[in-house]
Amino acid sequence: MRLEREQCQFSAKEIIIKVKYKLCPNLTIIDTPGLIAPAPVRKNRALQSQARAVESLVRTKMQHKEFIILCLEDCSDWSNAMTRRVVMQIDSELSRTVIVSTKLDTKIPQFARSSDVEVFLSPPACTLDGFILGDSPFFTSVPSGRVGSEHDSVYRSNDEFKKAIVSREMEDVASLEEKLGRQLSKQERSRIGVSKLRLFLEELLQKRYMDSVPLIIPLLKKEYRSTTRKLTEINKELSTLDEVKLREKGRAFNDLFITKLSLLLKGTVVAPPDKFGETLVDERNNGGPFVGADGLQLPHKLIPNSGMRLYGGAQYHRAMAEFRFIVGGIKCPPITREEIVNACGVEDIHDGTNYSRTACVIAVSKARDTFEPFLHQLGCRLLHILKRLLPISIYLLQKDGEYLSGHEVFLRRVASAFNNFAESTERACREKCMEDLVSTTRYVSWSLHNKNRAGLCHFLDSFGGTEPSSVVVNSISPGISQESLSGSVVAGKHDTKPKADIKLSHLSSGIDSCSSAQTAETKLADLLDSTLWNRRLGPSSERIVYALVQQIFHGIREYFLVSAELKFNCFLLMPVVDKLPALLREDLESVFADDMDNVFDITNLQYSLGQRKRDTEIELKRIKRLKEKFKVIHQQLSSCQRIPSLSLACSD
Repeated sequence: MRLEREQCQFSAKEIIIKVKYKLCPNLTIIDTPGLIAPAPVRKNRALQSQARAVESLVRTKMQHKEFIILCLEDCSDWSNAMTRRVVMQIDSELSRTVIVSTKLDTKIPQFARSSDVEVFLSPPACTLDGFILGDSPFFTSVPSGRVGSEHDSVYRSNDEFKKAIVSREMEDVASLEEKLGRQLSKQERSRIGVSKLRLFLEELLQKRYMDSVPLIIPLLKKEYRSTTRKLTEINKELSTLDEVKLREKGRAFNDLFITKLSLLLKGTVVAPPDKFGETLVDERNNGGPFVGADGLQLPHKLIPNSGMRLYGGAQYHRAMAEFRFIVGGIKCPPITREEIVNACGVEDIHDGTNYSRTACVIAVSKARDTFEPFLHQLGCRLLHILKRLLPISIYLLQKDGEYLSGHEVFLRRVASAFNNFAESTERACREKCMEDLVSTTRYVSWSLHNKNRAGLCHFLDSFGGTEPSSVVVNSISPGISQESLSGSVVAGKHDTKPKADIKLSHLSSGIDSCSSAQTAETKLADLLDSTLWNRRLGPSSERIVYALVQQIFHGIREYFLVSAELKFNCFLLMPVVDKLPALLREDLESVFADDMDNVFDITNLQYSLGQRKRDTEIELKRIKRLKEKFKVIHQQLSSCQRIPSLSLACSD
């Protein structure tokens, strides 16, 4: 009635009706909404949405392999059956499906020839596309009208409605025989009517029940052993509720917990990846991504093992590999001419420009702004991975039967100590990395960022031009004249020419030396004028500054990458192995000495264990009764099956 008043006349919420009988086996009947196929027009959008929701619900219910599917078809042509097509998407062979053709009383008048009725009552197997339960469809008709005392009720009682069903079946049989011009066979009559369908389903369910009885007894025995083991463990816990034994249990649990943590970091496959593993996408969502100043994320497919669900040491290694891959590929941010001019400034003793200082100012500023966010992101990501070790370790302890059930306060204390240790260790490690980054971006050591002359020449040559030659000329010491340099070179050669030739060569060499000296001085003056005395930023100055900034930035990047990875391995990962055990033991001992009652609430624990013991004893008695009952049923069924076989042997 509620859905009739609403616009959306469908609800996925289940309506559960329980009918209990004393001497009947359990039976669950699920009545799903009927499938609908609205016309594909715009005005039916709401109805189309409801149809998709209904079909999704029906498909979900049919997924259970132990369910028998009752497929109700309202069609007169078996080759055009919409409901059966949906059922076959789940049960492709129709091996657990009973097909029922409804509204038979309305279909019989539609057949003009007896052959059409024959095909409808006994469709070929190829038409049904499977091997259905019962080998053939059932055909039913249900009288229309409600049962009740209201004014619009057609039937006043259930008995009256049952009589109408029987009468309808007789009329359907008579109509079919009239159309066929012959009597229906016994096999055909067994498929006509609601009563025949009910009888078939009852026999089918009874057979399923009888077949399941031998399988239920081993399950009950297993459940009985499991419950007996639980009761034994509860009694054992009740016998150890004193402070000395609880302390020993706490220390033992601490050692086992540390062992599981170490196992997860070294690598294991005991914990199921589908439950505890994370893909790289999940890891980014839960632990935070590595994002630069542009706000873009690197596609996760570029990282090795990105689609695998990892945990523990494998996940830690993948996160560090992603950090290396992303940070190692960062290029120096763009440099504007305004930044170069603003970084020049004025010295304390002269107003000339110092482009090496300018390059250092720009490079360290760019590097600090670029790399500092990645440091915080790496800390958050690795902290997330370490904290995930706690629930996985608890699962391993439970799996091995080493978990302290019932001691929730103690377990929360251990979890809190572990999380606090992980957070404080990550914070201290990140501060050490920040110290390295600050020192690297505060003072530039050319031996660190420009390890050789070839590195800078490579950057200068990449921009082209003739400026490198000017720098080479400038490198000649002003105390050595070009004449002496030329003379020394000539003197170094073998003296094989006549003296007249030597004098002529000296004369020509002197002329060339004078001209080259004048050229070098001119180039040196031009270089100083364009770099030191002139504030107008020329192409050569801009290229030099850009090359120096690139060299310094890349040096800082390489140092930051190596330093960050090394420090997180040494000061975050390794403390979990060598410092955490002692810290947890120290924390537990201090708690045992100061506040033992709050860690192990013995009074409350005794009460809860006593309640669990009583519930387990009741459960054990119930399972024992069921086991004995099904054992008797199985013996009776076995004896009933032996009697017919003996009778057959006697007749032979």
